[in-house]
Amino acid sequence: MTDDSRPGRPAPVRSAPVLVPMPAERPYTYQVPDGMDVAPGSIVRVPLGPREVAGIVWDSATDPVDPKKLKLISEVFDCPPIDQETRRFVDWIASYTLSAPGMVARMLLRAPAAFDPEPWTEGLRRTDAVPDRMTSARARVLETADDGLAWTRSGLAHAAGVSSTVVDGLRDQGVFETVMIPPRPVVAVPDTGYARSELSADQQAVADALRAAVDKGGPGVTLIDGVTGSGKTEVYFEAVAAALDRNRQALILLPEIALTHAFLERFQDRFGAKPAEWHSDLPPRMRERVWRQVAEGSVRVVAGARSALFLPFQELGLIVVDEEHDPAYKQEDRVPYNARDMAVVRGHIGGFPVVLASATPSIESRVNADQGRYARAVLSARFAEASLPDLRTIDLRRAPPARGGFLSPALLTEMRNTLARQEQSLLFLNRRGYAPLTLCRVCGHRFQCPDCSSWLVEHRFRGQLVCHHCGHHEKRPDACPECGTFDHLVACGPGVERVAEEVVGHFPDARTIVLSSDLLGGVKRLRLELEAIANGEADIVIGTQLVAKGHNFPNMTLVGIVDADLGLANGDPRAAERTFQLLSQVTGRAGRTGKKSLGLLQTYQPDHPVMRAIVSGDAEAFYQREIAERERAGLPPFGRLAGIIVSAATRAEAEGHARALRRAAPAAADIQVLGPAEAPIALLAGRHRFRLLVHGERRSDMQGFIRALLVAGPKVRGSVRVSVDIDPQSFL
Repeated sequence: MTDDSRPGRPAPVRSAPVLVPMPAERPYTYQVPDGMDVAPGSIVRVPLGPREVAGIVWDSATDPVDPKKLKLISEVFDCPPIDQETRRFVDWIASYTLSAPGMVARMLLRAPAAFDPEPWTEGLRRTDAVPDRMTSARARVLETADDGLAWTRSGLAHAAGVSSTVVDGLRDQGVFETVMIPPRPVVAVPDTGYARSELSADQQAVADALRAAVDKGGPGVTLIDGVTGSGKTEVYFEAVAAALDRNRQALILLPEIALTHAFLERFQDRFGAKPAEWHSDLPPRMRERVWRQVAEGSVRVVAGARSALFLPFQELGLIVVDEEHDPAYKQEDRVPYNARDMAVVRGHIGGFPVVLASATPSIESRVNADQGRYARAVLSARFAEASLPDLRTIDLRRAPPARGGFLSPALLTEMRNTLARQEQSLLFLNRRGYAPLTLCRVCGHRFQCPDCSSWLVEHRFRGQLVCHHCGHHEKRPDACPECGTFDHLVACGPGVERVAEEVVGHFPDARTIVLSSDLLGGVKRLRLELEAIANGEADIVIGTQLVAKGHNFPNMTLVGIVDADLGLANGDPRAAERTFQLLSQVTGRAGRTGKKSLGLLQTYQPDHPVMRAIVSGDAEAFYQREIAERERAGLPPFGRLAGIIVSAATRAEAEGHARALRRAAPAAADIQVLGPAEAPIALLAGRHRFRLLVHGERRSDMQGFIRALLVAGPKVRGSVRVSVDIDPQSFL
C-alpha cells in the first residue's frame, strides 16, 4: 500500500494493490477510503467495470497512478486475511504454470458467501426461575434443558417431545432466557487419542518416522510405498494425529473424494469425528461453511479433492496426498497444475512435511526418492499377513472368447467357481458405455461427433450416442441416417454395459452391478452401490477405473481384466506406467481380508514388460526398466516437457498461428520445439487444434523460453486461443 503524503499537499490518498479473479497479469490499484483499514491478505470488494467483485489485497508495490483516476475499495469483508504463505503459493503457481495470478487467486475465492461471518442463532437457556405450575410436558422440557446448554426453540421442543407453545410459555415466565448461539461446527474436533490403531511392526516403524518428521517441523517429503492392503491409511493417520497434537491443521488429498465414503468412516473410527469434506459435489451452503471454518481454524482436518489446496488454511502443518500417482490430481483447464507437485511446493513454502502414499508410485516420485530428495518408507506386506492375489495372464490368441463375446472360457470358469463359493468377482474394463463405435452394416456409416474428431459412444442403458470429450449426445436412431436402412446398426467393441450384458447371459441368477461415472444417479448412487458391494450385496461387479481407487471389498476374491492391452495402444510416453499402475491397483482389490484370491489379465501381449511385471509381482524390475528408458529419452523426470495448444474456429487459423509461433521460437541449445502437428483430437467442441511440444533438459528454463516465444510470436487475434501446459499429463 502507498501513502501519497507530502508537505503542502492536501489530505494524502492511500492506495492498495488488489488481485481480482480474472486473467489479470498483476494487481489493480485502488484507493483506500478514509477510515478503512486494509492489509496484505485482506479480502475486499472492489468495482471492476460495471460490476463489483471480491479481490485480495496483495503484497506488490503499486505503480504511480493519478489519484483522481483511482476507484474506491467498496468494502473490507469481516474475514480472516489470506496469510502470507498462501499468497506466496499463488504467486509461485502463477509463475510456474505461466498463468495469470488473478486466475490462480480465483481458486481461493470460490465461496464468496463465506466472506461474511455466519449469523448467530437465537436460543434459550435455563434460568433459576420455576414455572407457576408443573405439567408433564413442562417437566420433560426442564429435564431436557437441565444440562445448562443453550437450545434453539424448535430443537428443545423436538428433543422433549412437546409443542413449541410449551417452550414459549416457559420462556414468557422467565424460566428460559434468550441467548445467541454461535454457528454450529461442520464437523467435531478430532480426538487424537480416541482409538489408536493396532499397527504391525513395519507399520509402527513408518508411523514413528512420520510422527518424528511432523514433531521436528520444517519441509520434507516422505513417500509411503506400500502394496495394496498394507495399511498405508492407518500409518499416515498417525502423522495427522501428530499435526493435530501440535495444534496444526491437516489436509488429506484424495483423487475421488466424492466416492470415498469408506475413507471418511475409517477416519471417524480413528479420531471419533469425520474430517470436513471439500469437493465439487458438496452443496453450496456446506462449501461456504467449510471455507469459513477452515479460515477461522475451527476445522482442523480437511479431506478433499485437488482444489482443497486453495482453502484458506491459517495453521496448515501437514499435507497427505493419497494415491499420489493418480492422474485425477492434474487439472487440465484454466490453470493447469498437478496437485501432487503443488502440495510439495505448498509444504516447502509453509515449512511443514508432506506425505505421498501409493501402492504404485509415479516414476517422478520414485526417482525423487531414489535420489534422496524424498524419504521412502516401504510396506511390502499386507496387513494381518493377508496374501496378495495370485496373478495370471490369459493369452487371447490361444483361448479366445466365443464369437460375439469378450470373456474367455478360462475367465468364465473362474467366475463360475467364485459364485459357487459365494464370493465376489470384479470385471474391469476402462471404457464407459456399451460400445465405442456404432456403424451401419450396409453403407459403412460411422456415428461421429459433429463438434469433435471422435466417434460417438453408444450408451444402451440410456438409448443415447454420446461424445465423451464435449458432451454432445443424441438419440440412437433405428435407421441409418446415411442410407436409411433399418435394423442394420452394429455396435463395435465392448464397453462396461456390453460386458454386463454378456455376464447376465452367462450368469442370469447372479446379482450384477455396473460401476461407471456416467450412470444415472451420480455420486449418491455410486456411494450406495459401493457400500452395497462392500456389504456383499452383489455377486459380480463390472466397472471402469472407479473401482481402482482404494475401495475395500472384503468378499472380493476374483478380478478379471477384460482388456489389459487397452492402455498400451497410444503414443503417450506414460502409457506403460499408467497401465501398470491401473492394473496393479485393480487386481489389488482382491483378497484384502486374507481369502485366497486370483487376478486374471486377458491380453494379446502376455510377454509385454508390463504384463510380466504385474504377474511376477516384480514391481522393482518394472520401475528400473521404465526409469532407465525415461532417462535415455530425456523424458520427465530427467527432462522437461511443455505443451502449447493453438485452437481456432478454422483449421487454417489454428495451423497458421501455430506455425508462426514455431518460427518465433528463440534459439536455445538445451530446448527444442517439436511440431506443430494436429492434436490427436484435432477438432474439439468445434475448435480446430494444433499442438507444439517443447522438450528441454532437466535444468532448462522452460518458463523463460516459452515467455520469450509468446512475446516474439504473433498476437492472438480473431478466434485464436493459445494455452500452455507445463508438465503435461495428457497428450490428446
